[in-house]
Amino acid sequence: MGTAIDLFLLAALGAFAAAWWRERRAGAAAARSYADEFSRQRARREAELAEQVRRTAALFDRMVEGVVVLDTAGAVLHANRSAGELFGFSPPATGRALLEVVRHHEVAAVVARLAREPEVLDHEIRFEGSGAARFLQVNALALRDGQGRNDGALLVFHDVSRLRQLEAIRQEFVANVSHELRTPLSLIKGAVETLLDGGKEDPVTLGRFLDIIDRHTERLTLLINDLLLLSTLESGRIRLSLEPVPLRAAAQEVMDDFHERARARGVSLVNDIPVAVVGKADPDRLRQVLANLIDNAIKYGRADGAMAVSARALEPGWIEVAVADDGAGIPPEAQPRIFERFYRVDKARSRDQGGTGLGLAIVKHVVQAHGGDVRIASAPGEGTTFYFTLPNAGA
Repeated sequence: MGTAIDLFLLAALGAFAAAWWRERRAGAAAARSYADEFSRQRARREAELAEQVRRTAALFDRMVEGVVVLDTAGAVLHANRSAGELFGFSPPATGRALLEVVRHHEVAAVVARLAREPEVLDHEIRFEGSGAARFLQVNALALRDGQGRNDGALLVFHDVSRLRQLEAIRQEFVANVSHELRTPLSLIKGAVETLLDGGKEDPVTLGRFLDIIDRHTERLTLLINDLLLLSTLESGRIRLSLEPVPLRAAAQEVMDDFHERARARGVSLVNDIPVAVVGKADPDRLRQVLANLIDNAIKYGRADGAMAVSARALEPGWIEVAVADDGAGIPPEAQPRIFERFYRVDKARSRDQGGTGLGLAIVKHVVQAHGGDVRIASAPGEGTTFYFTLPNAGA
């Protein structure tokens, strides 16, 4: 009897031990499975975080604005590529002092303001260098931790040099237009006042002052027409009627119009364009380009000298036209600005010679409207040649 009970107890104990062992093994397997899943989840999250950090860093580095992040001691934590280009350093600049990196005390002064101001907005800094002045707009933000303590600073730099240049051009344009309008208006007003004060009773005086009024009224008309045309060209609203144009005949027509003016200065007009050269252009606009360039060549070329128009085919599908004079030439420092509105190399001489000061600006925009380009080659004492390109109708 005892033996049977003992056997039963041993069997029950064995079954319990087996069940416990199976449950433990299952628990261990579940734990391992959970640990493996946890490891996989952790690795995936770490990979996602690393990818997010990589993308953020790439985006940070591709920003147009220069961005600099400072730590609590004022040293650089991060600086993107644009910041390096603006200030002339090579990232990374981590750990370097801000002043060492940007080399500009006014930037350091902006950061110092963050000790008493939460942010500094739209602060503009002017940089003087070997070339033209540069202007940077700075926005700075003081960084704080959860307890409101200093946690560094964020600086964002935006290059506004082009905006300042455009503003300067606009102001110069307004000043030039005002001057160009004021001069003929003053002369017209003076002539009218003279006639009203009794000058009209003298036929000689009447004729002389009516001629002044007529001449300067025509000057105002030309100026206003050129301003309207230039505005249309710059807005891209001009419509061109493109057709094949024999360039030799077009140039000769314009040169015939200027024959008397050239004869008065003793300037020979030479047409060296081959008969076979045919451009694809708007005939009226092309004549306008040629008229402005030929007029300039006659006015600023050497008295008793020569002016020549030539052309050659370029590859592929373009023609280059050249208008050359043998005058005093244009100084190298003036050549980059020669196509600006109202820009004059010799202001006194240019106004004495007449014109609106818009001719070369119109030339540039008309040529560009045809898809071409315009350039200048000149040296003091060696004359000036203007080159412009047009589509080749024969290509």
